Amino acid sequence: MLYAVKDLAEVRAGHAFRGGVPVAETGNARVVQMRDICLDSGVNWAGVAATRLPATARAPEWLQNGDVLFAARGGRNYALCLSDVPERTLCAQYFFVLRRKSPAVVPEYLAWHINRAPGQRYLMGKAEGTDQLSIRRAVLEDMPVALPDTERQWLLVNLARAAACERRRLESLIRLREQELDALAHQLQAVAQCPEPHP
Repeated sequence: MLYAVKDLAEVRAGHAFRGGVPVAETGNARVVQMRDICLDSGVNWAGVAATRLPATARAPEWLQNGDVLFAARGGRNYALCLSDVPERTLCAQYFFVLRRKSPAVVPEYLAWHINRAPGQRYLMGKAEGTDQLSIRRAVLEDMPVALPDTERQWLLVNLARAAACERRRLESLIRLREQELDALAHQLQAVAQCPEPHP
């Protein structure tokens, strides 16, 4: 069946900061920013900066395991399903957070569906802006999602995980081969520069 994202998940914007995120070594919260995320490896939790929220501020919506983080600005609008989320962590305002409200959807599947070709085509057709493209909340909420049963959702999620592992192994092998070729080239260069022995 076909659903809209808003039928399956609550969509809200990340925490708004005036200007940049103020970094504080003894902060009382952590803030996920664009530099902390990667489609292939997820969130680099160790690199997430700490900040200090004012005591008078309204309690923010902290990120939870199973939340889907959506990068709403820039040339690549993709989603990540969060796991191992540290306590008192939130995200900056250029993200949307999708929190499941229907048990019919697996959060990992929702992120996968957004990142696949049909979802990306939809987002590319709806992106707005000149200097920097962005996706409005209403656009994300209206995004169509094909939703099979949860067993099939998990099957697709696990296939995607296996493909990602295979891609990482292949990329590692390619890097090793390139290093070997560079080493051979250096050896050839060194031999060529050695003076020939006189008879």
